[in-house]
Amino acid sequence: MKTQGEIEAAICEGIARFQQEYMGRGPKDIRTHLLGDLLVVRLLGVLTVAEQQLVKTLPPERGRELLKQVRTQLIETARPVLEALVLEVTGVNVVSLHHDISVITGEEVVLFSLGETPQFREGRRR
Repeated sequence: MKTQGEIEAAICEGIARFQQEYMGRGPKDIRTHLLGDLLVVRLLGVLTVAEQQLVKTLPPERGRELLKQVRTQLIETARPVLEALVLEVTGVNVVSLHHDISVITGEEVVLFSLGETPQFREGRRR
């Protein structure tokens, strides 16, 4: 049985690999927090150069909406892959997935609502 930290680290690793394979580049930083039956993944520095250019060249609302639509569609298309990753690491099914991205900060958040709180063993205290 994994510790909470090991679960969070494995999710970070899997999501970073997913970003690299599906989006063409990984995040500059990634953090995962397991909070009961919620798994929150925060990715920093995820926008590609092309996405940054798109946001700059189009009118602000148009560029923002277009980028959010594309990213949301990519996440929805790959949803089975992400759900399988979470199930493999936590041993718990995903009930729902929520996603948003900021075109200003390049921060992306993915929230997984789980069927139950994953079981984990207590880690060593430092």
